[in-house]
Amino acid sequence: MAAAVALLGACSSAASSGDSSTAEAPGAEALNGKGLVNVTFWHAMSGANGEALKKLTDAFNAAHAGKIKVNLQFKNTYDDTLTAYKSALGNGQTPDILQVYDIGTRFMIDSKSILPVQSFVDKDKFDTSDIQPNIAGYYTVDKKLYSMPFNTSMPLMYVNKNAFTKAGLDPNNPPKNLDEIMAAAKKLTVKDAAGNVVQYGFGASLYGWFFEQWTAAANEEMCAPANGRTGRADSVKLDTPTHVKLMQWWTQMVNQGLALKLDSNTENGDNAFTAGKVAMTLESTGSLGGFLKATKGKFDIGTGFYPKVNPTDTGGPIIGGASLWVVGKEKKPETERASWEFVKYLASANSQATWHTSTGYFPISKSALNTSVDQQWVAQRPQFKTAITQLQQTKLTTATQGCNLGTMPQTRKAVENAMQAIVLQGKDPKATLDATEGTLKNTISQYNQSVSG
Repeated sequence: MAAAVALLGACSSAASSGDSSTAEAPGAEALNGKGLVNVTFWHAMSGANGEALKKLTDAFNAAHAGKIKVNLQFKNTYDDTLTAYKSALGNGQTPDILQVYDIGTRFMIDSKSILPVQSFVDKDKFDTSDIQPNIAGYYTVDKKLYSMPFNTSMPLMYVNKNAFTKAGLDPNNPPKNLDEIMAAAKKLTVKDAAGNVVQYGFGASLYGWFFEQWTAAANEEMCAPANGRTGRADSVKLDTPTHVKLMQWWTQMVNQGLALKLDSNTENGDNAFTAGKVAMTLESTGSLGGFLKATKGKFDIGTGFYPKVNPTDTGGPIIGGASLWVVGKEKKPETERASWEFVKYLASANSQATWHTSTGYFPISKSALNTSVDQQWVAQRPQFKTAITQLQQTKLTTATQGCNLGTMPQTRKAVENAMQAIVLQGKDPKATLDATEGTLKNTISQYNQSVSG
């Protein structure tokens, strides 16, 4: 609740002090005669990801020496970065570019502090056709591209190929729906002489992002109306036949000893898979590199499309990750333009090929996949081809665009709490989801009232 209050307060403060999102983007001439323009970029990339970002930034700065200099400022996690931005909205110390995770999209729009990427696209007649449509689709609201996708991930099913082969299953044809997962899990679950399970057939964290993926795979919208894509959403749809069936299945899998009992911490699920304790799991494409490294010499990894609840479901998964926002409130035209030049550079095919092969994130650029460096990388990691094919075969709909909600961070956490109550505590799925839906409706209403007008 404290986080919700802080979010509402920050958004109200921003909304009351003008709206930069309707301003026209400055053209290239804004940089003329301005000398060196400094750009501050707040981000949440650490480790190898942070090193890759620095490498790209250094190359950009070298190419624009004396004209533009991008200064990186690491703000720790996604949550920390957005929290810092909310504070900065009140004191005028905002960055020029901000990296925000996917579920912060609606808040950023409502903050009225940004200059939509669409305004630069329109000004420059910038060709966006190279951006993967499903990736651009997530950050598109009311037919306007608000931010530039950057680090993108997709969910996959990961399997222990050795365990599959030993159980007489085809590792190159993983289960595609709940019934198939259960059938395979019965063959993959292994017990020792004392009857203790030493290998579970399935094990995935009770992570809210996965719940959202099952929803989209069923081609259903999680928030209404229209997943918040044609106006502000005012409710979530949790107590649905699809969700009830999913949670009943998950509980049954755990109770029958076919699935490992896990909480919402994805590290626990990841570690269980790499340790060989579960033969099937769910994770993002961003985990592939770590999985391959952790299991080297132990077992081979296979990948499959994110499974569906029912065989007849016609949807597909939602992308995850983060995007880049150009801050417009109280910024000079030359700073806005310089920020766009850097954002545009990071979205280019060559930059995305470097980013993809350095980090494992999915490239937002279609042509990046055709570069020699990218093709060599994928050839060495054939598991990633599954993600490419899955994205290409997923039709962009309001369902696969994902739920665009101002209180999406709180919503995801509430869903995780409901999932744990059902699977770990034996609570009734329908009643629990219905209660969570009602609680969230009040939270959403408070948020919407705070940003209206």
